[in-house]
Amino acid sequence: MSLILASSSIIRTQLLSSAGVAHEVRAPSVDEGAIKQAHVGGGLALTLAKAKAESVAGDWVIGSDSTISVDGRPYSKPSDRAEAAEHLAAFSGRTLVLESAVALAQGGRCEWSHSDTATLDVRDLSSSFIDSYLDTEWPEVAYCVGVFRIEGRGVTLFERISGDHFTILGLPLLPLLGALRERGLIAS
Repeated sequence: MSLILASSSIIRTQLLSSAGVAHEVRAPSVDEGAIKQAHVGGGLALTLAKAKAESVAGDWVIGSDSTISVDGRPYSKPSDRAEAAEHLAAFSGRTLVLESAVALAQGGRCEWSHSDTATLDVRDLSSSFIDSYLDTEWPEVAYCVGVFRIEGRGVTLFERISGDHFTILGLPLLPLLGALRERGLIAS
């Protein structure tokens, strides 16, 4: 049986590969904007993860997504560098709530899902730091909700982080590995 990752995220495929999970990558065909617009309440990352997993044809498909909110306000990936700077200024001195979710679908139907939350306390960021940070991290962070890669210079944004490392990277990996083992998709 084939295992497909419905994601264009480099870090998610690296995490699976590093864990020895053989998979192929296919971009999901999901209108994230429409889902976000229609969604009410919490659990948006889980809704998106399920939609991605169900959107790709294959034996078994993994979908995953992450969302960020500050004081209850959701933030999407920045559309350009100016918006990235605005996001970082808004995050300064505040707590980001990051939700990462993963879903496993078979035959276009979600069979398993999991969601986890982490909190990241952003230190006070000066405008000169934001400019310098974006000089080195743009455009790579354009693809990251929260405008950071925790595995890179993004770690310098924070003074405290609480939560699972893989959740912060955007893929609750340990629960996913358990689900894959339970289904005989990886060795147990």
